[in-house]
Amino acid sequence: MFRISHYMQEIAAPTPLGLARKPPGPVVIWNLIRRCNLTCKHCYSISADKDFAGELSTEEVFRVLDDLKGFKVPALILSGGEPLLRPDIFEIARRAKSMGFYTALSSNGTLIDAAQCAKIAEIGFDYVGVSLDGLGATHDKFRRLKGAFDLSLAGIRLCQEAGLKVGVRFTLTQDNFHDLPGLLQLVEAEGIPRFYFSHLNYAGRGNKNRKDDAQHQMTRQAMDLLFDACWQHQQKGLLRDYTTGNNDADGVYLLHWVRSRFPDQAAEMVPRLRAKLQQWGGNSSGVNVANIDNLGNVHPDTMWWHHNLGNVRERPFSTIWQDLSDPLLAGLKATPRKVEGRCATCVDRAICGGNTRVRAQQTTGNPWAEDPGCYLTDEEIAA
Repeated sequence: MFRISHYMQEIAAPTPLGLARKPPGPVVIWNLIRRCNLTCKHCYSISADKDFAGELSTEEVFRVLDDLKGFKVPALILSGGEPLLRPDIFEIARRAKSMGFYTALSSNGTLIDAAQCAKIAEIGFDYVGVSLDGLGATHDKFRRLKGAFDLSLAGIRLCQEAGLKVGVRFTLTQDNFHDLPGLLQLVEAEGIPRFYFSHLNYAGRGNKNRKDDAQHQMTRQAMDLLFDACWQHQQKGLLRDYTTGNNDADGVYLLHWVRSRFPDQAAEMVPRLRAKLQQWGGNSSGVNVANIDNLGNVHPDTMWWHHNLGNVRERPFSTIWQDLSDPLLAGLKATPRKVEGRCATCVDRAICGGNTRVRAQQTTGNPWAEDPGCYLTDEEIAA
């Protein structure tokens, strides 16, 4: 995850380069249930509105929570499917909160009515993320449900009124790029404190719709929009958290945006920002980000459902995560990663960490090949 807002603050008010912070354990994104009331076009879990056999029981989830706590996992993102369809979701969340985990809810928002919102607020979720794929008809088309946008926006507003920290998630494709400016305006008008921009990754239903992935030029235009919006908020003193995911080339592109936006100051700004970005280090799949699916299978992140590292019913998560006998996990944890092609020769590889590896694996069969989702030019990665 790339925190745009953090680096905009660095541009506005530079701070000394401090010591790199190493998380005590990975953030775990936990797909507790595969069932969903929607069948979204880019769903990585390929969910449906039906029960899926073999999902972890409440007792099994609790045992895993104990192991995660002992392994010093700092944060849990409870996801699905639609996690609110799991009957024991609030029991699980309550236990997670009592154990001291930062606990977030990842929802499509359509089921968050007044009653559900009251339960969410009572638990005290640290964060509620709701996906919007555009405005009105665009969102409804992606979600394959007429009225889904209105339901999700109503859920966001209820959570805001309840004092919960809420964020909007957006996944870019060619079919919804035109709605990005309006969506950014909506986030500002509604006072929503966080906007998470996801690049399309080749996984699950997103892999089947690879042909709809935004072209590189469109991606650059989207990043310019995000950087400009975030900088404007920074200048106005507005607290907005803009982040991106699934394409760590965003960190490198920020340097090029700075050169264009502040040509007279770039000579001083760029080296300082580059040092901060290198300290961030880019992609952390298999390192600081982990995934557990509804059956208890462990993956390097949510986009690697086709690659199992082990199952928490058979071995503790803590054991699985440290087992480097799996070549993919060992390669992801390697520093630097042994990437190939353009990625190997990129002058700023230390910033993106070789980017997400799943696109390379899905398109070539080789997880260490150059990332086809990198939208930087040959000249930019050689500069």
